[in-house]
Amino acid sequence: MRALLTLVHRWVGLGVALFLIVAGLTGAVTSWDHELDEWLNAGLYHTDSRGPFMDPIALAARVEAADPRAEATYIPLNFEAGHSAGFFVAPRIDPATGKPFVLGYNNVHVDPVTGRIMGRRDTTAVSLSRENLMPFLRTVHYSLHIPALWGTDRIGYWIMGGVAMVWFIDSFVALGLTLPRRQRPARGRGRATHHPKRGGWWSRWKPSWTVRWRAGGYKLNFDLHRAGGLVVFIPILVIAFTSFSLNLYREVFYPLLSLVSTTTPGPYETLAFAPLGQSVTPKLDFAQAIAAARTEAAKRGWTTPLGGIYHEQRGGFYNVSFFPPGGDASEGSMGLSNLYIDGQDGRVLSENRPWHGTAADVFVQLQFPLHSGRILGLPGRILMSLTGVAVAMLSVTGIVIWARKRRGRLLQRARLAADKAGEGDEGGGHGGHALPLSSG
Repeated sequence: MRALLTLVHRWVGLGVALFLIVAGLTGAVTSWDHELDEWLNAGLYHTDSRGPFMDPIALAARVEAADPRAEATYIPLNFEAGHSAGFFVAPRIDPATGKPFVLGYNNVHVDPVTGRIMGRRDTTAVSLSRENLMPFLRTVHYSLHIPALWGTDRIGYWIMGGVAMVWFIDSFVALGLTLPRRQRPARGRGRATHHPKRGGWWSRWKPSWTVRWRAGGYKLNFDLHRAGGLVVFIPILVIAFTSFSLNLYREVFYPLLSLVSTTTPGPYETLAFAPLGQSVTPKLDFAQAIAAARTEAAKRGWTTPLGGIYHEQRGGFYNVSFFPPGGDASEGSMGLSNLYIDGQDGRVLSENRPWHGTAADVFVQLQFPLHSGRILGLPGRILMSLTGVAVAMLSVTGIVIWARKRRGRLLQRARLAADKAGEGDEGGGHGGHALPLSSG
């Protein structure tokens, strides 16, 4: 059984190693994506203007007036002094071609006091420039930045979700390989005797947790791989499972969860979305959707202020978020509520309120906060960042172990082949001798 587990872990590990190196390192960095992005692009985020803020709808109108080819898809609804307001836009349809305009950007930063456009950028660009570095790394992390192909933009999600599912299962295989072998009694004459030097179960498992720092070379590499995997085993399980649930949410996770527990489906689970590149034209504009959401929130007794509104063009509804100023930077901490407003008649399609709903609903809400570590605040983000580095280290050390053992197997086969050739020569009466092979 152990031989089978070793074989499974070897080839599964090799199959997902490169993906995990990429995911681990990008995840370690994007745990701090907002802070790093703001540091790299202070000119986009910081403003010296002070005074009363302009109306968000009026700011959106300025964004669209500056470039009639663009229409706003996300409007921030509360602002921070000294910080810009970040809008997202999508291209309108070019009446001459019937296809969307090519904008070259999708994100616009505006001074919320003066209405001045501070800068534009394309957060979907494949670029390591200062403006695009953090959005690029974030997209690589969850979808490898694979573009839309064959009418879908989900291919990268499927790949990384599948890798996560395999990784989750293989983590238990790896754990099994660290456990001490079953202590078998030594057979004496007519009775079984136990080896006197073998200690208890923990004393036999303890070496798996130990790193021989001074051993160097292969022993150190092996210890880092084995002990490192044990140290971060629980965080790895959390990251692997939530990576699967987030990337394959509509395809696998939610349907399976609905079979075993009571769920409250929302528009992302129930509506048929328009094909990629098409949109559902709403009858309500942003201002009307905001008014409807404000009324519904008051009926529910919500006191958290409106934070932002996003028009889901392919679904034909508005996603209205509630969070305090600056709260969007920590939206994974279970502090953000949502109302989903129908773009045709303004009715509430569904709501998402942290820690409310069925047990399955809360479990769904927890997936991103757990994955990002934000459920534990700053300590959780530090833990997930360190775990990302550890995942990359485990993948690299695993590849080294495989390469070293493969080299050893090839040398052994060469020796056996040489020995067999030598025996053949002697048996044939030629008096030949096998040439010695270097042990290096």
